[in-house]
Amino acid sequence: MPPSAQAHSRSHALLLLQKLLNLRDSASPLTLVLDTLEQSGRPVIREFIARAKVSKSKVLYVSLATLRKPAGVDVFVKARGKSADALRAEIVSHYPSGAPGHAHKVLVVVDTLNPLCASAPSQLPHLLSSLITGPAVSLVALYHADVPVVLPRSFGEYEPHPLTVLCHLATAILRVGSLYQAIKRKEARDRSLQEPEWGINEGREGVLIGLKGREKLSKEDGDGLVVEMEVRRRSGRSVGEKFVLVPGENMSLASKIALLSDHPKFKEPAGDDGGAGDEGEDAETTFSLGLTEKQRRDREGIVLPYFDAQTDIGAGEGGRILYEMGREDDFDDEEDEI
Repeated sequence: MPPSAQAHSRSHALLLLQKLLNLRDSASPLTLVLDTLEQSGRPVIREFIARAKVSKSKVLYVSLATLRKPAGVDVFVKARGKSADALRAEIVSHYPSGAPGHAHKVLVVVDTLNPLCASAPSQLPHLLSSLITGPAVSLVALYHADVPVVLPRSFGEYEPHPLTVLCHLATAILRVGSLYQAIKRKEARDRSLQEPEWGINEGREGVLIGLKGREKLSKEDGDGLVVEMEVRRRSGRSVGEKFVLVPGENMSLASKIALLSDHPKFKEPAGDDGGAGDEGEDAETTFSLGLTEKQRRDREGIVLPYFDAQTDIGAGEGGRILYEMGREDDFDDEEDEI
């Protein structure tokens, strides 16, 4: 890919994530955030809420695991123990009527979809689709990918898993990971070692410590989390890229977003241009690759083997091979006849 096209693709991916977080032009009606026990996706949810408040959008927070109303939320809806129809009616009742002075955009945040997947997996697609009543409504839902979901007995064995259905319905998927773990995996790959594992993937008995027990990153590396974006276009084509999100200390401070490839630990070394560098520059090696003046004169004075065959010595005789036998050669009469 040419450098100009590569730079355009990188800039386009960064602008697409900004557009998704800012809820501009209905970039994604349904955004699914996938996190793990090792790295929570709540910083991404807080980023959505903070940007929604800047754009004066109304924020509805549907709580299935959260006890207290988060900062920046306009309406806090307790969904625990409610049926799908009752929950939908309560959420839609808080939508603005469109009168002057009301925010036209609405951000609906679901703190976790795991309880809904366990209690009503068959009704979940209809519930999420019914909440998106127009282009002004954006739904952001969090799903814990490594938390097992106990499906009801009425759930058919041939029906797809709720997570598969959610990934099919979502127009944007944000997979959240730990920056510290991504750096350690990158260092292992560079040294041709097996990538380390954390949490459940370690296969060790005991309590999961998670990120609380991780080593601190250096000041040069910074802190943050890795966000892998996948946005589905209307044409069916998907756009994917990995970013580093460094959340602000509070909602008033803006977060920092950059491409993962621009991080100091993930930058590729500056490659050469195919050996077309300056003639006077030598490579950084333990031995000299250059030639002295005497070695250069000796090389120019060497007569190549069969050099006489390159001259035209007559009609039809050009290109013949001239060979002089040495004392160590074994002459064979049969080969000479052939």
